[in-house]
Amino acid sequence: MTANNAESSWKNLGARRMPKLRMADFPNADDIVHEGLLDTPRSPEAVDIVLVNPPTPDGELWIRTQHRVGRRTRENMVWPQVSLAQMAAMLYPQYTVAIIDANALRMGWPEFARELDRLQPKYYLTQVTAPTLENDMYGCFLAKARGAETIAFGTHVTPIPRETMRPFPALDYILLGEPDLTIRDLLDHFEGKIEERPSNIQKLFADHDPAYQPAIMPDGGINMSGIKGLVWRNGDEIVINLTRPFIPNLSDMPLPMHHLLPLDKYRMPMIRGPFTFIVTSRGCPAGCTYCIKHVSYQFGTRVRTPEDIMEELWTLKKLGMNNIHMYADLFTVNRDQVMGLCKLMIEQNINIKWTCNSRVDYVDQEMLQMMAKAGNRLISWGIESGNEEILRHARKGAYPDKAERALRWSHEAGIMNWGYFIIGLPGETEETIRQTIDFAKSLQLDIALFHVAAPYPGTPFFFEVVKNNWFRPGTRWENVDMDKGTVLDYPQLSAEQLLYWQKRAFREWAMRPGPVITYLKMLASDPSTFRTAMNVGLQHLSWVSTDSGSPASA
Repeated sequence: MTANNAESSWKNLGARRMPKLRMADFPNADDIVHEGLLDTPRSPEAVDIVLVNPPTPDGELWIRTQHRVGRRTRENMVWPQVSLAQMAAMLYPQYTVAIIDANALRMGWPEFARELDRLQPKYYLTQVTAPTLENDMYGCFLAKARGAETIAFGTHVTPIPRETMRPFPALDYILLGEPDLTIRDLLDHFEGKIEERPSNIQKLFADHDPAYQPAIMPDGGINMSGIKGLVWRNGDEIVINLTRPFIPNLSDMPLPMHHLLPLDKYRMPMIRGPFTFIVTSRGCPAGCTYCIKHVSYQFGTRVRTPEDIMEELWTLKKLGMNNIHMYADLFTVNRDQVMGLCKLMIEQNINIKWTCNSRVDYVDQEMLQMMAKAGNRLISWGIESGNEEILRHARKGAYPDKAERALRWSHEAGIMNWGYFIIGLPGETEETIRQTIDFAKSLQLDIALFHVAAPYPGTPFFFEVVKNNWFRPGTRWENVDMDKGTVLDYPQLSAEQLLYWQKRAFREWAMRPGPVITYLKMLASDPSTFRTAMNVGLQHLSWVSTDSGSPASA
């Protein structure tokens, strides 16, 4: 055919009549992809469950743990995740476990995702706090995308279970309140290992709840509604099961698997080298309205035996840990326990340095001297305010005269004092803040920190703020952070004023000869932590160098 003939027979297909529009019929590869996800070979490093302290929202250091809240730290403190090690011990050896403390390892999201790829967990357990909510849910999203069942616990999800799960579909389950037995119960049901529970775990289940029964239906299926302390999804419905009773005897719990934690990364000011926690008790009988214990362990108090604590101390000693923080809602809640523990530490010559917290009305001079002899070198005190009316309204019950006496006794025993103060509790005015600043300067304190009051969900303070409409408009959960922002807006004190007075309080307290000398001694005492100590100082200097302050929601 010639070129002319070819051109004459050419047809433009675009000139044809348009075909009738058909109904869409998209290809569906869901089943193939899902089967491929389930059929992915398990590597030798794969685990049944990974327990995580996820990356922080801004890459900086944050403080948080099982029954406490989340906040940024200006002190460069790196808190040990002993709650994760405790839950790992509740599951091992029937389950393979791993812990990722992304905060301590300064791990970002890309590296965290690679860890999930390496570990291939069937279950993903994360702690969740108000200031880190969306951030924490991103971790659930990553785990869910890799086929894991996602589980959350902590002081935010316990009082707000439905309104945590509703906007975050990547979250499958919530463990309400004390999570240790609930996570064991949940996995035992899912994995069919109820009959494999060792005797110590069987005893815990039998003792904590006389009405406990496995949630197994006659046909062998799982009755999800029968697993106490669990929040779960039944289709579109979010179901909150019956509350699980507290563990009555903490000494029956297996010792935490401390060796799974990055122990060399944990740091606290005024302590040379790494440190870690020992949980000596749970709960506090005091009624402070702002305290998150109302959400976690409430008013009941459970203490471990001195002998049980000593066993854990020796375990940590063998791991090379010589600095311990006795971590509790109130370490000195039981005088007999404290005195018995100190006696054993002296008799066994364990030779460790340790710190603790206390209330000023839960100590006496003899006990403080005994604590110092046993190696106690620092006590953190919740002093909060120098005004009795503020303390009375907050149901603190520990007044300025008691604080002065307790700190004097501690100082005389050779123990350093770390004081915590709160700016902005109900009834606060510029005059009462001035009282608190002057009071803090009069006390024998080595360190003082001033926070803005934070109405954490579920606390009596939270409900008071809601009732009186004191939340700043536009508040989000991520704004409830007592360190660098505030969500409070009182008629007599705006958010900006609260932040101004927070900075001014610290500036007035710290920029005096005594605190400056203490800081210089800290710099000189340990060359290995010089850079960190300098960083802490520069952070504080930058923070207090301006009187301006913007509310967290701005």
